[in-house]
Amino acid sequence: MKILVAYASRHGSTAAIARAIAEKLRVAGNEVDLGTVAEVADVGTYDGYVVGSAVYYGSWMKEATAFVESNSAWLARRPVWLFSSGPVGPAAPADPKELPALREAIAPLDHRVFYGALDRHHLSIGERIVVGAVRAPDGDYRNWREIHGWADEIAQELAKTEPLPV
Repeated sequence: MKILVAYASRHGSTAAIARAIAEKLRVAGNEVDLGTVAEVADVGTYDGYVVGSAVYYGSWMKEATAFVESNSAWLARRPVWLFSSGPVGPAAPADPKELPALREAIAPLDHRVFYGALDRHHLSIGERIVVGAVRAPDGDYRNWREIHGWADEIAQELAKTEPLPV
């Protein structure tokens, strides 16, 4: 199966999650292309998709939402999984505001929210002010066992899917 793992990441935490998912899918025998949503030129050649975005202020990054919207005709025809990353500390993970519209547009098989990572040294002054105001704690809160487990679930589902005709 030929799979696209596309993501939007500002500081690298979401990118690392996407890389881990892509690697698990490769190990399961899939051909996987990995890249930012801005790097993807043609979505029409894939048998399935995993699309993820960092979440800021309760929303997916604009480029990730635009990617799904502009490619919804293709994405709605093949299996799609969505993921979001971002909450840190004890905050309960919440779905991004865009999720209901994304579900309506492409009917993804699943959406997962993964905890993210925060290192103030990589933030702009404005971002530092915001995370200070909301008292977001520094640290890496990603649960790699959960991320790998979800990627394994995707691989199992892909094994049941018919590839696109050549």
